Amino acid sequence: VQLQASGGGSVQAGGSLRLSCAASGRTFDLYVMGWFRQAPGKEREFVASIRWFDSSTYYADSVKGRFTISRDYAKNAMYLQTNSPNPEDTAVYYCAAKLGVPTGIPFEYEYWGQGTQVTVSS
Repeated sequence: VQLQASGGGSVQAGGSLRLSCAASGRTFDLYVMGWFRQAPGKEREFVASIRWFDSSTYYADSVKGRFTISRDYAKNAMYLQTNSPNPEDTAVYYCAAKLGVPTGIPFEYEYWGQGTQVTVSS
């Protein structure tokens, strides 16, 4: 499994940014795909996840109502639409994949992309 995250950059608070994750290497019907983030000096934290076969979604409380996770089944791509970001959302964002049930625990995810930096200015 290969995951390639992209779409990061600098954005002003209240703006929007869409992150993409291209997945390859196998079919993902049995997988859960997720977004995590890590700010300097902090632990990696769960942002959102999506169950590939039925698009069920799960969010961290800190982003619920502002961020939207989605996937394009035909393109094997996953997205994170970040609306109304604030400076606390500044971090390196990673996409990840795991078999089985959705969780927000980083070490349970088997595959990781390289990360893309998101910087939100006030």
